[in-house]
Amino acid sequence: MITIYHNPRCGKSRECLAFMENSNQKFEVVKYLEKPLNLNELYDLITKLDIKPIEVIRTKESIWIQNYKGKTLSDTEIIQSMVDHPILMVRPIVVNGNKAVIARPSEKVKEII
Repeated sequence: MITIYHNPRCGKSRECLAFMENSNQKFEVVKYLEKPLNLNELYDLITKLDIKPIEVIRTKESIWIQNYKGKTLSDTEIIQSMVDHPILMVRPIVVNGNKAVIARPSEKVKEII
């Protein structure tokens, strides 16, 4: 099953959702701000993305700037920041099996479906 981690208030996330709706693929939507991921789920997601945790952070978000910018953080601390503040996670992220992409632009989903 394909999963999209979605924030309905985000234009890019809405574009990705529309793309998925037109793809004829079955998928589920996880509104990660309403149902935040835990530490293990985020580790798993980042492993599927095959990128460093900092690449999943919205570094221009005010929470990041006020609390974390300029600090030397371990990968675990970066992931914990997303557990504590789910708004910091980039969106949308689409997962299909053991692969995932940050769907910006939404056509990047084609890489995994």
